Amino acid sequence: MSLTYQDKPVDRTTTKAWYAALERAGIEDFRWHDLRHTWASWHVQRGTSLQELQELGGWATFEMVLRYAHLAADHLKSAASRIEGTILAQSEKSKKLKLIVSE
Repeated sequence: MSLTYQDKPVDRTTTKAWYAALERAGIEDFRWHDLRHTWASWHVQRGTSLQELQELGGWATFEMVLRYAHLAADHLKSAASRIEGTILAQSEKSKKLKLIVSE
């Protein structure tokens, strides 16, 4: 799929054209980079690894890709579930201890 404007292929954009398009569309406070950020965020939310994202997006350093790491928290679910029920279990132990001490 190629992008066209007035039936001519678009092979580059200019800042002037970008701001003119935003004005015509009535969009304020929006940068070209916002599109890249949204694209990368959607990838991570759909399971693209950070290493794959780095290659797809052409980031030179992994540190630049880490800003999207918080969007891929699924791998933390199993770690978080390890203490599931801990507070309830501690509460139950405390109740039993109180019963034993009061008898």
